Amino acid sequence: MIEGHCDPAFEAVRTAFTDGFERGEEFGAAVTVHMGDRCVVDLWGGVADRRSGRPWLRDTPCLAFSCTKAVTGTAALLLAERGRYDLEAPVTSWWPEFGAAGKEAATAEHLLSHQVGLPALRRDVPVADAHDPSAMAALLAAQEPEWKPGTAHGYHALTYGWLAGEIVRRCSGRTVGEFVRDEIAGPLNLDLHVGAPDDVIERAARLSAGRKADKGGAGRGQSATGEVPMPMNPNDPLAKMMAGFRDPGSLLGRTFGNPDINSLPGGNNNPQMLRAGWPALGMVTTARALAGFYRDLLAGRIVGRTTLRDAVVRRVAGPDRVMYVDSSFGLGFMRPSLVFLTPRAGWDSAFGHTGLGGSISLGDIESGLALAYIPNRMGDEVSGGVRAYRLLEAAYGCV
Repeated sequence: MIEGHCDPAFEAVRTAFTDGFERGEEFGAAVTVHMGDRCVVDLWGGVADRRSGRPWLRDTPCLAFSCTKAVTGTAALLLAERGRYDLEAPVTSWWPEFGAAGKEAATAEHLLSHQVGLPALRRDVPVADAHDPSAMAALLAAQEPEWKPGTAHGYHALTYGWLAGEIVRRCSGRTVGEFVRDEIAGPLNLDLHVGAPDDVIERAARLSAGRKADKGGAGRGQSATGEVPMPMNPNDPLAKMMAGFRDPGSLLGRTFGNPDINSLPGGNNNPQMLRAGWPALGMVTTARALAGFYRDLLAGRIVGRTTLRDAVVRRVAGPDRVMYVDSSFGLGFMRPSLVFLTPRAGWDSAFGHTGLGGSISLGDIESGLALAYIPNRMGDEVSGGVRAYRLLEAAYGCV
């Protein structure tokens, strides 16, 4: 049963959301859409925990993975707007140790747009050590980059949080989680946590893996949706990306696999991870709060409109050194690309971030659309994927 409300003009979003459950693509999920300050869609349904059957409720939060990066980036932008550091100045002007190993010319813009060349840690790091942002920042400061900062870009899946987060830590004296609580989520009354307290963890949805193969024989290459994938050319960028995920020694494998979260019992469901609030992927939030974050961004209630418009300018676009496929980034935000698929109507004006397994968060600087979708069924997608795209397509079709 789908609960919540939907403006009749946005009924297509309800249909797309409901269809996902009917196709068996969802366990539990929520989607919220704002047009300006008006909430036009706020829907939820399914189960928050498959093991117990606990239902997804109006206030059920869920881990949103890399949607966190946009919130961390916004915290850094807010401090730049306040004059605490210069985006275009060398990082060494506020983090002297970062100039080691050929990184002396790197800027905060490089950190915030995945250009700094530190997507993967060079040595294995235990998960427990990664809970200390200052230790992780020191490790990255001493490390040699994979490419000269500013000459290429590649997705910094985990390290982005400790790099952008060090801006926040050094310029405010607080962790990202503390700063977001004090300066963004608290003042705006958003149920959004980069590092969840115990009461939030207790009501959070539990992530579940999607079924890799149906009992009817989908293991012969048929997907759970009944579609048979076409053979891929091994030189195709998407094929290279999938091969990279299977190779723990590849740059892509090292980027996503170290620290190895799966070494913890329960992986990302482990309360240690939810409390730690890694600033690249540790946000626990409701779809309502995350859409509200973009609503308030667009309204100028978090950073000024001039700051936001500058931040969403594409700093990089094209082949991603880590992901192989094309990606595009502004400062702190993804821009539409193969890893942040949006309908054509949003190609020039949408910004936001996807999250591992299917979640997505988006604002549109021209239309005023703000949308967040968070599921607990982990899809096979690396980015927002087809479920999120269907919702975006429906929402844009109603604007």
